[in-house]
Amino acid sequence: MHTRRRGSSGSDKPTADEPPEWSDVDPEQVENRVVELAEQGHDPSQIGIKLRDEGVTGTPVPDVKLATGKKISEILEENDADPEFPEDLRNLMERAVRLREHVQENPQDYQNKRALQNTESKVRRLVNYYRGDEIEPDFSYSYDVATEIIEEN
Repeated sequence: MHTRRRGSSGSDKPTADEPPEWSDVDPEQVENRVVELAEQGHDPSQIGIKLRDEGVTGTPVPDVKLATGKKISEILEENDADPEFPEDLRNLMERAVRLREHVQENPQDYQNKRALQNTESKVRRLVNYYRGDEIEPDFSYSYDVATEIIEEN
């Protein structure tokens, strides 16, 4: 978005209609584990990785959507355990706060000043995207608001 490079092409997820034979976990157990991990403070992407690596009762869950028929975010919404702010927006805000603190300590670091401008631009763009649905309609990004949000969680 803010570089001269082309985008990197990633690998696609294998198409599958049903969970693999070796992963015979109960959908209710998966949903309970997702909610449990969310209450421990894990983000949806971290929950997916934990279920892939650790699984439920020792059996790995390669894909939550195939096992339960719902995405992790849908499970969290049903159980009122979804995070206040979307994960991508929160991560960008954390990065902007770190960059702002760094630039305040190192005012001649022009490369990171530019990185801060780009990151805050991405945050503002995402705020506009999520405004009304995921976040309040009158929400506006600022450094002070971002530090409050990050310190809460």
